[in-house]
Amino acid sequence: MTNGSNPPRPTRRTLLTTGAALVTGALAGCSGDTGTNTSSTDAQSTATATATSTATTTAQSTTENTTYAVEMAPVGRVEFEAVPETWVANNGSWADMGVALGLEPPKGVWLPSRYHTRYYDEIPGVSVDASGIRELWGEGGVGKEQFYELDADVHVADPNFLLNRGQWAESDIDEIAEQVGPFFGNSIFSRGYAWHDYEYYTLYEAFGKLAQVFQREDRYEAFASLHEEFQTSLASAVPAEGERPSAAVVWAGGDEPEEFYPYVIDEGTSFKHLRDLKVNDALAATDVKDFYSNRGAIDYETLLEVDPETLLIRGQEAKTRAEFEETVVAYMEDHGVASELTAVQNGDVYRAGPLYQGPITNLVGTERLARELYDVEEDLFDRERVAAVVAGEV
Repeated sequence: MTNGSNPPRPTRRTLLTTGAALVTGALAGCSGDTGTNTSSTDAQSTATATATSTATTTAQSTTENTTYAVEMAPVGRVEFEAVPETWVANNGSWADMGVALGLEPPKGVWLPSRYHTRYYDEIPGVSVDASGIRELWGEGGVGKEQFYELDADVHVADPNFLLNRGQWAESDIDEIAEQVGPFFGNSIFSRGYAWHDYEYYTLYEAFGKLAQVFQREDRYEAFASLHEEFQTSLASAVPAEGERPSAAVVWAGGDEPEEFYPYVIDEGTSFKHLRDLKVNDALAATDVKDFYSNRGAIDYETLLEVDPETLLIRGQEAKTRAEFEETVVAYMEDHGVASELTAVQNGDVYRAGPLYQGPITNLVGTERLARELYDVEEDLFDRERVAAVVAGEV
């Protein structure tokens, strides 16, 4: 795609450099006065030189005091001449990190339907109105023109995802980075993409990078401390290995699913809650191919061959637990083949948690599944403390 209707415009870096040059140029023009009084000319030249030096030093000082850089693979070192005020995020992982940092929601994400803001109902005083978040993904991928319309200061997205999944070219990435705002992101949610041959980050490593971008490291550090406490609580809640059920993780949308996309638990952030809960992966040792490797679906007959003790279904996070049980679970209980599954017969079919997790959604989703899998009754994290950190009370 090209953008013939949008002429190049100066970036923040161009504006800052141009501004300093204009100040110097204006002062130099004053020194061009050629009066006959040598002393007056010398004095004027001295004053001009001093003023020019002062202006240049001030401009350099301003640049040094406001310009900072953050490094992340694959984008490398990204410089910021001011803290971004508006932003775009590719998914709910980064959007949730922004909420945790106390930011306004991103102006757009790939698929707002997969950014499940209902999780914030668990946190007092924290809410997100997703109605104003623009959906960026369409039939042809992610349209480039809308980035000009949103005019965000930074695009928190992995450019390689756009190149490999969004039908962009390198020239498109360069154009938006130069004319609108830089890209800063890494596809951390999955380890299944063949093109992702560079460094991955854990959820909190990526969160720390974003905190640097928005200069809110204090909130990040507070969340990191909360997370450590949460891990301690989990350790006492998770049963020994022999007491943990096997679970198959699959994706199935709709109220009456007939086919499923299988997921093998990997090191991506979308599986963090399952790893932290030490869930035994029922599909890992089978011949069922992971969705990322072949994009294939399986049916109830294949699930019955595996017959996991627990079935964890993704694509159902827009539903409450009651809505999920009244639709998906009820349908399986009445299904000729599904009703033979051990998980269905024992009532161990649950929502699998969000595909895109940030620090808040991870806390809420992990605790929810701990209650369902392991009958945990106590709260595993301090909700009031989460709300306080989001509010900047760190």
